[in-house]
Amino acid sequence: MRLFYIFQNTHIVTILRTKQAVKSALQILRNSQKTIGFVPTMGALHQGHLSLVENAKLSSDVVLVSIFVNPTQFNNKEDFEKYPITIEEDLLLLEKIGVDFIFLPSVEEMYPSPILLKMDFGDLDKTLEGTYRPGHFSGVGVVVSKLLNIVKPDKSYFGQKDLQQVAIIKQLVADLSIDVEIVVVPTIREADGLAMSSRNVRLNAEERLIATILYKCLVFAKDELLAGTDWFVIREKVTKRFHDEPEARLEYFELVQTESLEKLERIKGQTSVSICTAAYIGDVRLIDNLSIV
Repeated sequence: MRLFYIFQNTHIVTILRTKQAVKSALQILRNSQKTIGFVPTMGALHQGHLSLVENAKLSSDVVLVSIFVNPTQFNNKEDFEKYPITIEEDLLLLEKIGVDFIFLPSVEEMYPSPILLKMDFGDLDKTLEGTYRPGHFSGVGVVVSKLLNIVKPDKSYFGQKDLQQVAIIKQLVADLSIDVEIVVVPTIREADGLAMSSRNVRLNAEERLIATILYKCLVFAKDELLAGTDWFVIREKVTKRFHDEPEARLEYFELVQTESLEKLERIKGQTSVSICTAAYIGDVRLIDNLSIV
């Protein structure tokens, strides 16, 4: 086991590169009754990721962040190849915020042999993202299962921006009886409302301005729904708004039950409702969502 250290004042960040290194380092802490908070990431870190870390620090004795760009959840090879890799910057951010451990495995470490397992989450992964990214959530399920089994945290932290992924992971944890609490942290947004995302760095200056259309349409739709406007009328207006913007291409804009992701036509009688959307701005695909009730 090799441990690499980054020093900032008196704080030490330990970089772990193998499953065995994680097991050995964390077992000592578990024996001391320390609670472990875990934030899985694919790197290209931004303030949204750091808010997960801050939440983990508030309720855990020890915080571990993983950085692993998981190839099995990309159904588009070009998307995988264009995913931003910013390891040095990520390490500096995590050092500055004061995490205790960083798990930085290679693809060979995570997948020493070809994966044969496929995961099916029923209706949860047949809608929204599942329609446009077949196989994506199977890849997510496999890698999250691996990471949770390697780290064995008390709590693991995920952002609300990836609402469908949160629902999938909660189902995964329940179905496999994984002993971990899933903590969902609210979406962190830029000043103009754009949800923070690792993909935002791929937007040029013009596209960055156009990208606010996602949040603006979500807020418009929420206000109209609460005012009693018919959902299909709202969606038609949103679709036209995207159609009128040449650099934006809407994939979906749906009203759903937050936990089951069942598509809805109205909010009346529902206890938990969200609007979910995905769109291309130029060649960059972005997702977002907004809770209604």
